[in-house]
Amino acid sequence: MTTDGSAPEAIIRTENLTRVYRLRGGEIRAVNGVSLAIYPRQMTAIVGRSGSGKTTLLNLIAGLDEPTEGEVWIMGQALGAMDERARLALRRERLGFIFQSFGLLPLLTAAENVGVPLRMRGLPSGEREARVREALEWVGLSRRARHRPYELSGGEQQRVAIARALAAQPQIILADEPTGQLDSQTGGHILDLLRRLVNERGMTLVIVSHDPMVRAEADVVHELRDGKLVETRYKSA
Repeated sequence: MTTDGSAPEAIIRTENLTRVYRLRGGEIRAVNGVSLAIYPRQMTAIVGRSGSGKTTLLNLIAGLDEPTEGEVWIMGQALGAMDERARLALRRERLGFIFQSFGLLPLLTAAENVGVPLRMRGLPSGEREARVREALEWVGLSRRARHRPYELSGGEQQRVAIARALAAQPQIILADEPTGQLDSQTGGHILDLLRRLVNERGMTLVIVSHDPMVRAEADVVHELRDGKLVETRYKSA
């Protein structure tokens, strides 16, 4: 609820979202008529078995893939009405991304990796360096700033990826299996950091995952099966 008691507006909304892949032997409906709303300052999980369509749905929400039918709205803007330049600007300025494979550049240090999106936005060096320092400190990696990915553990690499998303100061973070390559204990630590992004930074977090810990932690869980939204569950107060 907002301060005046009214319901908040959805920060992401999909309506009848469908993605069909046409193959020689027929067609696959990877996402099939999905309509859902994602609200600000919540941790929302999109879950399902492998092949359920959850990563395809995330790519559609991010504007990385084109729907066959339906529409996505982000902060009131219809992605279908944007050209690719406008979508790129939206991803660069409003969205942050965290990947299962960490997505770090191997020859760059942790600090340099965190700074990559800021360089792409053309931020002045002083502001860029301050944001990088603050983000690495927030994820507890100040002392590892000069280390390259191969010198870091899997959990540390994922923390660098979280710092990279945080430094860009997005309103929405989209995370694709962020605990998928980590053991359960390290995955739990990463999930704690992601929860803090919501509680302390006021960010909206959308996580695609099959991890039971993510299901338990999320405020809202949307479950997909064979490309269809089959259930939405809300965390008990």
